[in-house]
Amino acid sequence: MSNAPRISSFQPPKRILLGPGPSDVHQRVLEAMARPTVGHLDPRFSEMMDEMKTLLRYAFQTENALTFPVSAPGSVGMESCFVNLVEPGDKVIVCANGVFGRRMAENVKRTRGELVLVEDAWGKPVDPHKVEDALKAHPDAKILAFVHAETSTGAQSDVKLLTEIAHRHGALVIVDAVTSLGCVPLLVDEWGVDAIYSGSQKGLSCTPGLSPVSFGERAVAKIKARQTPVQSWFMDLNLVLGYWDDAKRTYHHTSPINALYGLHEALVMLAEEGLEAAWARYRRNHLALLAGLQALGLELLVEESARLPQLNAVVVPEGLSEPQVRADMLNLHGIEIGAGLGDLAGKIFRIGLMGNSSTPANVKACLTALESVLATQGWKVEPGKAVAAAERAWA
Repeated sequence: MSNAPRISSFQPPKRILLGPGPSDVHQRVLEAMARPTVGHLDPRFSEMMDEMKTLLRYAFQTENALTFPVSAPGSVGMESCFVNLVEPGDKVIVCANGVFGRRMAENVKRTRGELVLVEDAWGKPVDPHKVEDALKAHPDAKILAFVHAETSTGAQSDVKLLTEIAHRHGALVIVDAVTSLGCVPLLVDEWGVDAIYSGSQKGLSCTPGLSPVSFGERAVAKIKARQTPVQSWFMDLNLVLGYWDDAKRTYHHTSPINALYGLHEALVMLAEEGLEAAWARYRRNHLALLAGLQALGLELLVEESARLPQLNAVVVPEGLSEPQVRADMLNLHGIEIGAGLGDLAGKIFRIGLMGNSSTPANVKACLTALESVLATQGWKVEPGKAVAAAERAWA
């Protein structure tokens, strides 16, 4: 028999999380997750599940009955939408203006749907004219899928307009709201969104591992009318629904009980702050960060009209080492910022101001650290200028 490994308890370093996710988790959420574990069919836990659905309907601004958190990260929320709504042979138009649009396209292929790809430059929002043209060219398309807030670029697309175009051509919509839920206006019912998914670790500021989803009546009708079984047993909504049924909850899987405590608390905190107040907070802190970045001589990738306040893609000027900037921010200042992905690798770094991370103190800490890090690479900076610019923006 081999000796037991001599490994002690893990003690994570203290960081300020200003990347593309996860965001800082509030102490209230951490404390909620440390509460005693109960059984996943316990009647008190069932009461909490019902409250969770009410809180998620508020976050999504919907009355959809089928609104709940999938017991897995946002990527499984994405798959849940595609495996339930796409049958083999269904034509699906996917808009790709970054990494996560391409992931949607991959889901269509794996569900054996017929993919029509509409591409836009990275850093640009989805072009409604291209979408209209694609739907005209493919009148048999059953679904239009796109990302609301493209995490890889910091660009925001017009959900309301794209949904209107899709419905005019008889197509349903699937929307990726992983980086938008709780951060920017997202009105599922008012805009007529059919299926939408998000994640727990960004705007909701909970730990990673849960994926809030919501399905409208048109989407549910398509799922019920399927001619083929859903290819995933775990994600088959016809089975999952029994577990989230208010009247008679049936066993489907052992849900991540303590993680759900955390999401419940995070959603309670969002309701206490109020959606509109949260949206305004993100906007204020984004404008202050932007003023500071510009004072440092840095610019954002995305044009003003399509910028996400919660995810800022900063263009790396000639002569600066993007990996070194991120490494120094983390190792010298304890601040995590994100790298560029895919086509933008090495060309941008991403500063997230999501959930509990979006505070004036974090904006000032980030700008102060950036001043120092850029100066070590020979970038001309005037000490204190960036924070002063941010202060003026808040004022």
